[in-house]
Amino acid sequence: MTPRKKLKGLVAATITPMTPDGQINLPVIRQYVDYLVNEQNVKNVFVNGTTGEGLSLSVQERKQLAEEWMCKGKDKLDHVIIHVGALNLPECQELARHAAAIGAGGIAVIAPFFFKPTNKDELVAFLQKIASEAPEVPFYYYHIPPLTGVKIRVEELLDGIKAQIPTFQGVKFSDTDLLDLAQCINKNETGEFEFLYGVDEQLLSALAVGANGAVGSTYNYLGRQTNLMLQAFAKPDFALAQKYQFLTGEFLNFVIKLGFGVAQTKAVMTFVSGIPMGPPRLPLVDASSEFIVKAKAKLDSIVWPDSD
Repeated sequence: MTPRKKLKGLVAATITPMTPDGQINLPVIRQYVDYLVNEQNVKNVFVNGTTGEGLSLSVQERKQLAEEWMCKGKDKLDHVIIHVGALNLPECQELARHAAAIGAGGIAVIAPFFFKPTNKDELVAFLQKIASEAPEVPFYYYHIPPLTGVKIRVEELLDGIKAQIPTFQGVKFSDTDLLDLAQCINKNETGEFEFLYGVDEQLLSALAVGANGAVGSTYNYLGRQTNLMLQAFAKPDFALAQKYQFLTGEFLNFVIKLGFGVAQTKAVMTFVSGIPMGPPRLPLVDASSEFIVKAKAKLDSIVWPDSD
């Protein structure tokens, strides 16, 4: 793997496969890696994040998953980014040290969301204590205010952050505030930071303001189509890029109305890839059979431009 290579393009927010009794299912990770690379043309992964139910896993489980992705992704994946965020600092630091020890291509940290930082200085102090435990590993802030309730603007966070966190590499920006994202990119004149967008249904808008790439759950099963959207945008063929974005949005709009979260994402990935992703961990509950039937029918009905 080449952890220092510029991270761009698509990053799959990996699902954590589980057995029917709710234990992590490590043996399917090899098949999962091959599916992403060979079928979806996605060679970057973000492990133990929201889609991966990272905050519902034990520290030991998170370590096992990180090790498995690193092992099975060797010589196949370009970047394995490990999310090491937790609600307490010691666990974050332990996970950061572990990620560094296994050679992760980067680490990412979500803002703590029970006792929350109330300003930039508090947040940066928390992040710095974690990043310093992995002093050779690129560090990403995972910005997702809809889930954390931490609404400190990233534009503000960037000011002076490199002096406090020398390994700071960029942001997984999972918010719809494109003004904040655009201001971040405007400040990033030298291009030293990477901004990876995390709201899949709005990726084209983020690309238009300069996002480097994207981290998302749909790239597990719609990676090939989204890569074609990126190619169309780069040409530029904006009409074709719009078509791909609109069709992705059509599917997501449909399933969101049915109730769409991690459990439903696991179900979609299972029927698209054939890899058993299993149930989610409580308090999440499994997708209904009605959801699976309707979601599969909707996805099968979509005619993508590349298959005309």
